[in-house]
Amino acid sequence: MPAVGFIDPDVRRELPGLRLRWVAAEGSPERSPRAVRQRLHALSDRYRGASVISMRTQAIPHAYRTFFRHVGIDPDATRVPSEEAAVARLAQGGFRSRDLISDALLIALIETGVPVWALDADRVQPGGLGIRATVAGEALGGSGAELPEGHLVVADERHVLALLFGAIAPDRAVSSRTRHLTLFAVGVEGVPEVHVEEALWCCLEILA
Repeated sequence: MPAVGFIDPDVRRELPGLRLRWVAAEGSPERSPRAVRQRLHALSDRYRGASVISMRTQAIPHAYRTFFRHVGIDPDATRVPSEEAAVARLAQGGFRSRDLISDALLIALIETGVPVWALDADRVQPGGLGIRATVAGEALGGSGAELPEGHLVVADERHVLALLFGAIAPDRAVSSRTRHLTLFAVGVEGVPEVHVEEALWCCLEILA
């Protein structure tokens, strides 16, 4: 069962339905086996021009688009993850295999509509992670870039790990040395919990 991430009380009041689920996993960014690469190739056939255009009317992409607008992000300028993946598929002519971890995240996103991210678990505090707003002076670890106060981030007990729906902190990201993972998925109002959990289980199945 995925663990329940914390949500800062002020954030929860402002954004009911926002939640984070996470699991521990084993894996490294090695070349994907043939079966995973074939699975990506088969999934490419789901996305044609018309289907990509109609995605935003589907329940899960629509829920993420609504959330983006609520937090001040224009989803037509910064696409929600499932739309971003679909547009990349059209531009590339298909979903391209990168490595086993990246492919697992992409397949989970395509099949459920729910985005999943991976962290190097050895760089995450053992108490779990969740979503909160930044305080003055905080930076995205390893980037040196100070974040504006009140920016929504994924964090553990001590550090900012990632921007919400954005970049992973460079010093917490998966690298060639990674062997232990923390996978997390973010759900919003309108996205059923079963889909959030399914996205994580999909990743675990592929990595296993």
